[in-house]
Amino acid sequence: MNKFSLFGIIIVQLALIFYSIAIITEQRKKLVSGFVLSFLTTGVVFDITATAFMILGSSHGFFTLHGVLGYSSLVGMFTDSVIIWRFYRKNAPGTMVTRPVHLFSRFAYIWWIAAYITGALLVALRHA
Repeated sequence: MNKFSLFGIIIVQLALIFYSIAIITEQRKKLVSGFVLSFLTTGVVFDITATAFMILGSSHGFFTLHGVLGYSSLVGMFTDSVIIWRFYRKNAPGTMVTRPVHLFSRFAYIWWIAAYITGALLVALRHA
């Protein structure tokens, strides 16, 4: 495995941790706090960085099934981050998130986890 792919794998683990903390906190409390925003935003930064390293390290080209799944899940989490930031800026602190915002966060996260698992399985099968 080349160093770009290895860096991408390490960094995507960080994205998983930060996304999980942010989304699970938002889903349980149904509130957007500075804590949620900082973890979600950091997760997006790690995800973009990991994706860049994985593209650089890929020998299978830019457009693969996992690539398209990964790009779409990154777009979903980036969009969720924008939606969460807009909600936070528009509402008073302590305002409960609306149902559409709450559900979008949940589905974007589930989609991202599906892409993450797919990638992990592909790496495991390739190196088995």
